[in-house]
Amino acid sequence: MAVFSSMTIVRALSIFHLTIAFFLLTSPRTISEQNLVYLLGESMRLPPVPSLAYKSPITAFLAVLFAFLGLSDFTAASMPTELSIPFFTSQAPVRLLFLFLVTGYTYLFKKGGMFAGQGLAYKPGVGEELKNGVMFTWGFLELSAWFWVFLTLRDERRQNAIQLMEKRKAEADRM
Repeated sequence: MAVFSSMTIVRALSIFHLTIAFFLLTSPRTISEQNLVYLLGESMRLPPVPSLAYKSPITAFLAVLFAFLGLSDFTAASMPTELSIPFFTSQAPVRLLFLFLVTGYTYLFKKGGMFAGQGLAYKPGVGEELKNGVMFTWGFLELSAWFWVFLTLRDERRQNAIQLMEKRKAEADRM
């Protein structure tokens, strides 16, 4: 059995989203100057994000999106277990795929990346603004958290199946 239940992890992730929303709305610079963002960005040789140095309509919009994501996940995690487990069992693989693609794109197609040209051969693409340390850090942390949720959900589903089999066996023995 896992140390934390899947719904506890989802609730913690929801609080993380609400915290990001708060900082995007009040002080976006706080996010871009975090040690973890700097460490992961520099280790992956991704550029920092100068546009997070000040408030803008885009950071306010992102704050609303993160708040919406956090509140909707928190609400879904607060539903009865019979409803929340199947919901997140279907959500986790979709989110993992999306986050894997975003994080992989950010790293692999950066300037000098594995699938991008180097030097003068590098041609900026459509998603050039996605290739930065903040985006990679967010994608990596979300990917890690949702993988943890996925594994915990799988373990909980297995435990529930074992309990159901034992219950049915006990009922069959009584008859």
